[in-house]
Formats: sequence, structure tokens, C-alpha cells
Amino acid sequence: MAPPFAAPPTEGRRTRLWLGLGVGALAVLLCCGGGGTAVVGLAVSGVQAIREQARTVTGDYYQALVERNYGRAYDQLCDDAQRRESRPEFERRAAAEPQVAAFRIGEVDTTTLTVPVDVTLAGGDREQQQVSLGQDGQTGGVEVCGVS
Repeated sequence: MAPPFAAPPTEGRRTRLWLGLGVGALAVLLCCGGGGTAVVGLAVSGVQAIREQARTVTGDYYQALVERNYGRAYDQLCDDAQRRESRPEFERRAAAEPQVAAFRIGEVDTTTLTVPVDVTLAGGDREQQQVSLGQDGQTGGVEVCGVS
């Protein structure tokens, strides 16, 4: 009498098992590796975004000083700096200081959120200034918190 179905082959069972486990392990490795790559990519792009924001805000602040638009420069300041000094006080102080004629922004230090700026004053004198930046808690944007 013939069996109603064919008996499963006994040869190659272990080979198929190891092949299946290997393919599964490779799939897990690819998924985890892809996730790790994505995390690294996000971290790198986040640092680049902070650098770009820092350079833009610093440039906007100094360009406003060059143009003697002190109200616009004041708008670039963080909340703490604006609490320490009102807009009219800032405008009076900035107008009384030596005028900025030109500037060159250096490399942003993302660990301390500072930016060196080479400043040329109206009389031709040059200064190295350090801009301290902070992140706005509401918008997440970068703002100028101080200049030394």
C-alpha cells in the first residue's frame, strides 16, 4: 500500500535550518546597521544645522550693527540678554560704542555654542570678539546671548 503523501526528505534538513538562520541573522544585522547609520546621520545633520543657524544669527547681528540698525540687532538677542537690557538702553549703548565697519565670522564651537568674530571698527582698529549663543526654549532657534 502506498502512503497518501510523500515522506519529507531527510537529507539537507540541517543545511536548510542553518541557511534560514543565516538569512534571518543577516536581515537583523541589516536592520540594526541601517538604524545605527540613520542615528549617526541625524546627529551629523543636527550639528551642521546648529552651525548654520549660529553663523546666520551672528551674521545678522553684526550686519545690523554695520548698518546701525540697532533695533534689528536687539531682535537677535536671547531672552536673558533682553531682560538685562531694554531696547532703548541697548540702542543708546550700541550707538555710543565704536561703530562696526566690517566683520568676519570664524568657526562655530558647537560644544560651547560660541563663535569668534574678527571685527573691524570704523576707525580701522581690529578686535577679536567672542559671541555666546543660546537656544530659544520656545522656537529652538539660536540667539545671541552675549559678546565679549
